[in-house]
Amino acid sequence: MTIRNTRYESMTINRGVLLAGLLTLTGLWGGCASMNPNNDGQVQSYPPPVIEAGWIRNGDPIVYDGNKWYPINDYEVLRDAEVYQVTEYKGVQVFVEKIATKPYERIYTKFDKNKFRYFERRDND
Repeated sequence: MTIRNTRYESMTINRGVLLAGLLTLTGLWGGCASMNPNNDGQVQSYPPPVIEAGWIRNGDPIVYDGNKWYPINDYEVLRDAEVYQVTEYKGVQVFVEKIATKPYERIYTKFDKNKFRYFERRDND
């Protein structure tokens, strides 16, 4: 005669169900997070250039909206969702912050992930 421990079998089944549930939730959560990292609902993404354009590094201005905008030796950390492309100059995308209104105080070019060089107008030009 074989004596079965139904209490032990019940605990084994419950642990198996719990483990399977945890693995499923972990897989779903991890899968969603890895498919769209840092995606806060915005689908727009601007790829950074491999290297910043030489004319920018040489200090040449962008001509935009009737003004000359000169590169500043600094950058701001912005997400793609925080900027809006207003033009392209010499093959480089030019952005403003989405919150900005005309007349703009700064315009930007992207040179690395979340790094945007800013440009400012000079009054004597």
